[in-house]
Amino acid sequence: MSGPRLSALVVARNEEAQLADCLATLKFADELVVLLDRSTDRSKDIALAHGAKVVEGAWPIEGERRQAGVAACSGDWILEIDADERVPQALASEVRAAIATARRGYFLIPFDNYIGTRLVRYGWGGSFGVSAAARLFAPGVKHWAGQRIHPAVTLSGESGRLSTPVIHYVDRNLGEMVERLKRYSLARAADLRAEGRPLPSLLCTLRRSISRFLKCYFSRRGYREGRMGFMIALMAGLYPLLSRLMAELDRDESAGPPHA
Repeated sequence: MSGPRLSALVVARNEEAQLADCLATLKFADELVVLLDRSTDRSKDIALAHGAKVVEGAWPIEGERRQAGVAACSGDWILEIDADERVPQALASEVRAAIATARRGYFLIPFDNYIGTRLVRYGWGGSFGVSAAARLFAPGVKHWAGQRIHPAVTLSGESGRLSTPVIHYVDRNLGEMVERLKRYSLARAADLRAEGRPLPSLLCTLRRSISRFLKCYFSRRGYREGRMGFMIALMAGLYPLLSRLMAELDRDESAGPPHA
């Protein structure tokens, strides 16, 4: 009897620079699915050249985008990988061994996060990098909420944890890290406006920003990474503050000038 079928899912937008290297590490899967969200580069050609099933469309909401990708998979298990991530052979073997006997549920997979060529082990968190995530799961087990950025995830079924990390190329340099902070903050500001609730007070947001910085830099030992750890903690701390300020400015601009 053959084992469970494995689908490898990559959700991407204009990732021609990274997609080929990513897909090359997923050949062990029974099915490759690439969902392209509003892509205008060569990502489709690259995906097709690797034998992937390609789904194209426009999904401004990340949760909806992820769910659409899962719906396109036909496997008994789904391995969800982003274009800036790589699956080493040891992890591929571990995934196959895990799903061979697992009951319906999910597995957490650890991450090795790189800035450029440097492995950064400490300080990640606060929506700015992850140390582990539920990336291997059976269909129907993982559901995303409706936020544009970092949607809340609900999981069901039995849980497990693999030991071999995904290789994650977070940013090439500090300049890309700052650009990512801008993208994240703009998306979070849009979520805050869409919620239709009063924005949190500036004082509460400042407290939250300081708390996130301290947690990343001290509790998660970002100080062990020197300047890089300080920058990661700073980005994590600035994220809620910038998001809140952008949401307020956009709301005020949308209201228009006061009438005379």
